[in-house]
Amino acid sequence: MAKPTLDVPDGESETARDDRARLPVLLTLPFPGPLDYLAPPPPETPPPGQLVRVPLGRREEIGCVWDRDSTVPADFAPPPESPVASARLRAVRGALDLPPLPVTLRRFIDWLAAYTLTPPGLVLAMALRAAGTEPRKPALGWVRGSADTASLRMTPARLRVLAALGNAPHGTADLAAASGASPAVIRAMADAGLLEAAPIPAETPFATLDPDFHRVTLSEEQDHAAETLRAAVRARAYSATLLEGVTGSGKTEVYLEAVAEALRLGRQVLVLLPEIALSAQWTERFARRFGAQAAIWHSALGSKRRKITWRAVLDGQARVVVGARSALFLPFPDLGLCIVDEEHDTAFKQEDGVTYHGRDMAVLRARIAGAPVVLVSATPSLETLANVEAGRYGHLTLAARHGAATLPDVALIDMRAHPPERGLFLSPLLAEAMEERFARGEQVMLFLNRRGYAPLTLCRACGFRMECPNCTAWLVEHRARKELACHHCGHTEPIPPCCPHCGADSSLVPIGPGIERIFEECRARFPEARLLVMASDTLGSPQATADAVRRISHREVDLIIGTQIVAKGWHFPHLTLVGVVDADLGLGGGDLRAAERTVQLLHQVAGRAGRADAPGTVLLQSYVGEHPVMQALVSGDYRAFMAQEAAQRRPGFWPPYGRLAALIVSANTAEAADALAHAIGAHAPHLPGVEILGPAPAPLALLRGRHRRRLLLRAPRAIALQPILRHWLAGLRLGAQERVEIDIDPVSFL
Repeated sequence: MAKPTLDVPDGESETARDDRARLPVLLTLPFPGPLDYLAPPPPETPPPGQLVRVPLGRREEIGCVWDRDSTVPADFAPPPESPVASARLRAVRGALDLPPLPVTLRRFIDWLAAYTLTPPGLVLAMALRAAGTEPRKPALGWVRGSADTASLRMTPARLRVLAALGNAPHGTADLAAASGASPAVIRAMADAGLLEAAPIPAETPFATLDPDFHRVTLSEEQDHAAETLRAAVRARAYSATLLEGVTGSGKTEVYLEAVAEALRLGRQVLVLLPEIALSAQWTERFARRFGAQAAIWHSALGSKRRKITWRAVLDGQARVVVGARSALFLPFPDLGLCIVDEEHDTAFKQEDGVTYHGRDMAVLRARIAGAPVVLVSATPSLETLANVEAGRYGHLTLAARHGAATLPDVALIDMRAHPPERGLFLSPLLAEAMEERFARGEQVMLFLNRRGYAPLTLCRACGFRMECPNCTAWLVEHRARKELACHHCGHTEPIPPCCPHCGADSSLVPIGPGIERIFEECRARFPEARLLVMASDTLGSPQATADAVRRISHREVDLIIGTQIVAKGWHFPHLTLVGVVDADLGLGGGDLRAAERTVQLLHQVAGRAGRADAPGTVLLQSYVGEHPVMQALVSGDYRAFMAQEAAQRRPGFWPPYGRLAALIVSANTAEAADALAHAIGAHAPHLPGVEILGPAPAPLALLRGRHRRRLLLRAPRAIALQPILRHWLAGLRLGAQERVEIDIDPVSFL
């Protein structure tokens, strides 16, 4: 690991003795490694993992005392730098009142930084973002003072305050509420010595979880899988297992048995979910099983709650954490189990800032911690299936739905033979099936993975298309808000009354459907039905999502119209029909994983139907029913489809049978982006088995005002990409407005 240092500016030199120990301190800044500082004299020398205050230039920074010996393989780690004389070093100023970060977290940060070619300080920043590095201020309350009541005037209000005190300290507000006295009376009693300030003991932020609170009855198939996972937890060693099961097969109940085993052993558990919205129904199920809630971690938490949770994890008080991918960076001192639910979901890929895949990094985190990791899905990713095939992962399967539920029937509606009426988007066959379900008092879901009213607005006079000024993207009409919006950069503008290009009045027309347009069609066609739209536009918080789920579960909704959020593992027992408005959406664009993603998404959507006693039906509206994706969905043979996908990727060393890295070059002008991309391409390595594709304009060639070009580096699995990339870009010098982002194992190719 590199150990760079920072020169001390003139006038800021500090006395340094060569016999004082050096401390490598990692700062939350984009240095290539830790900086060396002089340690305080023993016994104040902080251990590795201790958060400390150090000088940096004319300011003070928070850093972490780092390990000198890295465990990162030489292929990944950057070359070490020459040490600097201790006379140029400055001293650590003090340690924070926090336990040291666990060694497993520090190793995880090193590995992730080296694998993704990210400065380790930026990864540490993700781990400390919610740490709350300021000293904890204990809350103060009031206890009985030493003043003699006989010598003071004791009013009825004062007597009530003393009677309400009890044996524990009470805050001013609580004491005022209990006694009926005003805060002014309490303050006056403190001034008179009748009350004295005392710290209020901190409450345990999370209730105790009982692994045997409500044990569920498992089927023989489920119990076999659960016992295998329990044994893996008891082994206290790294292992990776794919838990594959059809939708509704009880995968959650099975892996919660592994959670219970970890709790019996006194260890901590991390459960990753792809979307915050999933947490509402998941936490209810968790509380029924263990008698209390798990700790929740995601970006929508308030800063105070995040600090409480972060410290509870570090102290070992938070035993089970469920969260989004950022929960990987929490400071677990004794991680005993890691679970990645819906492991195939692309939401686990972080594409802004530090780029990493949450699923893959969860496997790494578990490996470093010596804990089992369980990857859960009804539609496993090809990467995970390849690891199973290679023997790197174990494999458990649940082939049947739990209880009396059966898998839904899936059928195609050929839109060429059964088109909708002009200006509408639902085939008569789908509309008739919906009418039948409504008549029986059953629920229906329509799925369309497009937000807004229409994805394109054009002028019927001149053909002009409304485009985002900042991105290579059409503006999406949101009729309810009376605006056009870009879903990439957030740009919005009012819907103009005339064409901005030719000036024709009232000539702008919406092209294609979004869910708002489907909502409009259904409201007119089914006036008696109670409708609910589920999309990120309409469900702006976990609370709103929880309320929507409650309404559906209590049968206050007849028809759910949603985007991909409705595919995320929901259990709606009264839902018997799922209609996919545009099953072909997502198949185009030339994306490497387009077919895989489409079949996974539609399979998950289809899995919402028939999850209880009533049988379910799924109808797919398609113009290309002969496509392998449509045939796989109708047949239900997901594994045959994935075998076909594997056969197509293996010869060309495409992931998961090869390694891939993307270089995204961007600048504030197209000319600058082209020049930089071609300069990088001109110095591309020429190595056996390594292929460089590009440079070429990215599909989103303009994004948030920046012009983008892409290069791809492809190689067989036996070749590590990191040293190649490090050597390739070693001499690169960037201008002030130029950027090069490296994405190891890219998922999106936009």
